[in-house]
Amino acid sequence: MTLAKDFREFLLKQNALALAVGVVIGAAVGKVVSAIVDDVIMPIVGLLLPGGEWRNWELPISHDASGKVTNAIKYGDLLGRFVDFFIIAVVIFLVTKALLKVPTKTCPRCAELIPVAATRCKFCTSDV
Repeated sequence: MTLAKDFREFLLKQNALALAVGVVIGAAVGKVVSAIVDDVIMPIVGLLLPGGEWRNWELPISHDASGKVTNAIKYGDLLGRFVDFFIIAVVIFLVTKALLKVPTKTCPRCAELIPVAATRCKFCTSDV
């Protein structure tokens, strides 16, 4: 029985349970963000970029005897991954900003934004 008690204390003291919940919620948010990017944003990006198969663009570096490309730099795939990363980063930023709105006020001394509940400015350390 002591092993179960020790394990329960570990979960509560080390915030392992909170971490596990964060990982599960993070995975769910990741799926939502991927769906937004794949189903909403990428079709629009596909219309704006030239050619339908721009992710298959490549720069041939060598050919075999029949003229078939044997090695190529696949810069279309690399460009596509950069576009995916940028779009996913923007969507995550917008979703996070929408979900985590913290009410703020302006510090009267340094004019920086601080949380409404703050009693001391984190920038100039004056009492507010």
